[in-house]
Amino acid sequence: MTTDRTLLPFLLLADCLLVILIFNLVGHFRSVDEHLIIWPLSVPFGVMALALYLIDGYRVRTDFIGVDYTSLHIIAGLAATIGVLLLTFVFIPPGYELQSSRGVIAASFLLIIPSTLGLRRLIYLQNLASRSEQNLVFVGEPANCAAFAAECQKMKINRPVIFAVPADDLNRAQTLLTGLTVRALPEFLAELELGRPAVEAIVLRESNLILPPEAAQQLLRLYFRGIPTYPLELFHEIYWRKIPLYRLNPTWLFQEGFAVAREPLYMRLKRLSDLALSSLGSVLFLPLVAVAAIAIWLDDRGPVFFRQTRIGRHGVPFRLFKLRTMRVGGDAGDPYTQASDVRITRVGRLLRTTRLDEVPQLWNVFRGEMSLIGPRAEWDRLVLDYERQIPCYYYRHLVKPGITGWAQVNYLYGAGLDDNLRKLEYDLYYIRHFSFLLDASIVLKTIHIMLFGRGR
Repeated sequence: MTTDRTLLPFLLLADCLLVILIFNLVGHFRSVDEHLIIWPLSVPFGVMALALYLIDGYRVRTDFIGVDYTSLHIIAGLAATIGVLLLTFVFIPPGYELQSSRGVIAASFLLIIPSTLGLRRLIYLQNLASRSEQNLVFVGEPANCAAFAAECQKMKINRPVIFAVPADDLNRAQTLLTGLTVRALPEFLAELELGRPAVEAIVLRESNLILPPEAAQQLLRLYFRGIPTYPLELFHEIYWRKIPLYRLNPTWLFQEGFAVAREPLYMRLKRLSDLALSSLGSVLFLPLVAVAAIAIWLDDRGPVFFRQTRIGRHGVPFRLFKLRTMRVGGDAGDPYTQASDVRITRVGRLLRTTRLDEVPQLWNVFRGEMSLIGPRAEWDRLVLDYERQIPCYYYRHLVKPGITGWAQVNYLYGAGLDDNLRKLEYDLYYIRHFSFLLDASIVLKTIHIMLFGRGR
C-alpha cells in the first residue's frame, strides 16, 4: 500500500512532469515558445506544489475523490495561478521566459488543475481496495478501547479496527465492544509476527496498562519490521490533526513545550502581517460592508453593528465588532444559535452563510486584540462556564483569538459543552503547531467554506 513517504516523491515528480508538459504544449500551440523550456518552470511548479501541500494534496490519508478536497484543489490551483502571475510580472526582473505571455500561464494552469486532481483520484481509487484490507490495531484496556471505538465513529474512520487487550480482560472487552473485533494479547501479536492480518498501524494508549514482557518484545519486533506504532496522542495528531484532551493536565504545557513559547520572532511577523492584511481587507470589503449595513438597517431599522465582550490573549477581555445578524436583544436568550434559529434575521442568515458578518472584526485585528487566524474569540459569559467545566481550557488563551482558525475549518460550529471540548482539541493542535504554512492552509480552507456557504 502507498504510504506518505512513497506518495510524496511520486506526486512531486508527476506534478513536475505535468507542469513541464502542459506549459510547453500550451506555449507551442499559442506559437509563443517554439523551444522546450524546463528551468523557468521551477516557479510555477514550486508555487503549485506549495499550494497543494497546504491542502494536504501530498498525504496518503487525504480523500482525493471527496467534494471538499475537489473544491480545495481548485481553490489552491487558482491561488497558485495568481501567485505565479504576480511573481512573473511584478517581482521577477525582466528577461524571465514566461513573461512573454500571460495567456500561456493562465491557460496552462487551467489544464494543470484538473490534471493534478485527476492523477490524485486515480491513485486514491487504486489504493482504496488495499486500504480496506489494512487494519488498525489498538492496544489498551477495555475502557480505553471503548473510548477509541467511539472516537473512530465520530471521526468516520474508514479502516477496520482490531482491539487487542490483556487476556484477563478479554470477556469484559467483548461485552463493551459488541460487534467489534477483540483479540487477546500476546496471542494476537504472535499472529501479526507471522504476517496476518495486514496492519496499517498499531496504536498504544498511554495509561497504567502494564504489558507482559513477551508482548512488549513482540511490539518492539513488529516496530522494527516496519509496522508504524504510535502512542494514542501522536495518532490523534498525525491522523486527525488534533490533540486529545485526556492528555492535558496543569503541567502538560511545560512537559511538551509549545512553539508559541519559543518563537517571539514569529509572533512579531504575524502581527505585521495582521496589520497589513487587516488594512487591505478593510479597504477591499468596505463596499460590501456598506451594502450589508444598508440591508440590515432596511430590514428592521435596528443598529448595524453588534458589540459583545469576548476574551482575548492571556484572558484579557475586549469588545468585538460584527455586523448584526440577529434581532435586537436576541443575544439575551440561548447563547448558542441553532440551524433554524428564529432570532436570525433574513439578511443575517445570508451574512452568516457567507461569513460577511465577520468582516468588522478586521478592526479588532488592526487594534491588536485579535489575529486573522487563531482560536475563536469566545463570549466572556461562556468562558466562565467552560473554564469551570473543561480542564486546562485556559490554554487556548495563549494566543490571540482569530477571525478564522484550525478549529473553525475542521469543526464548523459548537453549540454546547461537548462541541467545545472537540473544538478545543483542534485549537490546542494549532497552538502547538502553528506556523505560516498552517495559517496559509487555514486561509485556503476558509475560502472553501465561504464559497460553499458552510458557515452559521
